[in-house]
Amino acid sequence: MRKRRRTGFTLLELTIALAILAVIAAIAIPRLVRGRLTANEASAIATLRSIASAQAQLRSSAEIDTDSDGTGEYGYFGELSGAQPLRIAAGGAPARGVPDSDELAPPILSSAFGEIAGGVVQRQGYDFQMWLPGATVAGRVPGLPEAAAGGAGATLPDPDNGEQLYGVYAWPTDHARSGVRCFFVNQERTLLQTSNRGLAAYGGALRTPAFDEAYAVAGDMGSALRVGTPGGRQGTTWEPVR
Repeated sequence: MRKRRRTGFTLLELTIALAILAVIAAIAIPRLVRGRLTANEASAIATLRSIASAQAQLRSSAEIDTDSDGTGEYGYFGELSGAQPLRIAAGGAPARGVPDSDELAPPILSSAFGEIAGGVVQRQGYDFQMWLPGATVAGRVPGLPEAAAGGAGATLPDPDNGEQLYGVYAWPTDHARSGVRCFFVNQERTLLQTSNRGLAAYGGALRTPAFDEAYAVAGDMGSALRVGTPGGRQGTTWEPVR
């Protein structure tokens, strides 16, 4: 008699196969996650460098000159991307530009930076927020966030301080899943990072850096950057990105 050919797996074989697959997954999945985190962090660093270049170009062009002194000022994402009108000088004072008339053309940043929600731009697993300086009060320069939909908010940046200062933070949209480290860049093109770990780690819309987190003096974005010394509202330590 011809023997019947065996088909399928025995329970033992199936158990062994599943165990092997589980081991492979346990090795491969963490590597994939780490690879994605590394790629997102590298993208965030490259994006901040691009933003710094865009700000330098905007200032040198003097497209924003709200005190009409011939010296350009830095801009928000909405202005840099052409999604919102540039600030202008009106009656000798800073004013908002006219929609469909005062937008930057051609824009310096891509239209993706005009997609602003809550004053924040999301790019490849990271949130980016721009801060521009207000008028000096008691020797300190406050930071003014971008409006929820982009551009200047209720208080316009100070013209003189706006010629010299800006700051941008980048933090994970989903901490430990889309990225870990938090990054910062300013008008000096100084790119900093903090490890961003622990219960107070920045992540998404609920845990965001204050404007002065990377600065040596609380409430003053005109002060020096705080490098290598723990402090700030979250006890962060900032180091140069290498």
